[in-house]
Amino acid sequence: MARPRKPLLSTDRIVETARALVDTEGLAAVSTRRLAAELGVSGPSLYNHFRTKDEILEAVADSVSAQVDLSMFEDGREWRTALHDWAVSYRTALREHPNIVPVLAHGPGRRPAALHLADAVYGAMVRAGWPPAQATSIGALMRYFIMGSALGSFAGGFVDDAGAYDPADYPHLQQAHLLAEQQEKIDERAFGTGLTALLDGLAQQYERLSRDG
Repeated sequence: MARPRKPLLSTDRIVETARALVDTEGLAAVSTRRLAAELGVSGPSLYNHFRTKDEILEAVADSVSAQVDLSMFEDGREWRTALHDWAVSYRTALREHPNIVPVLAHGPGRRPAALHLADAVYGAMVRAGWPPAQATSIGALMRYFIMGSALGSFAGGFVDDAGAYDPADYPHLQQAHLLAEQQEKIDERAFGTGLTALLDGLAQQYERLSRDG
């Protein structure tokens, strides 16, 4: 009886396996030796697809960028609505894969999905009437805000020990020990508040541009 064949090694399979490792164990868990073991292949066979570990991590980062919905920039949505919907989709993708955010934060580099994302945002802002320089700034601003919100949890940074917040030292943090148990709720509300404030500010700038131009 013929032995069952192992799944063929492919770029997609390597990226999926590496992404799972990053998600569960962090960036430090990824090595060619570890990946080869997870995939059931010899280490050198990986080099037919990727030359270095950094190339693998770049591909993992781009696979996360590819999960971000960009349809709002193509279906006629007003620029503010499009930015809002995109920001929510982008943050959702990053929250599902938070350990890869430090790699994404380095910028798009040569990653196709990340470049397509940047092109979609910039193009939509220019079409909406934003000057090119400000369209670039909007893309950067949104990226800073979204990635910053995905790097960690504000509420999760507090310990659930009331004794850690002595009123003599921290008179305004008497309820801080309760924050961690409401982490998701607080973080979601903070993101929504910040996104609304950011878009309100951009809308005011847009009105001034329209009025002056």
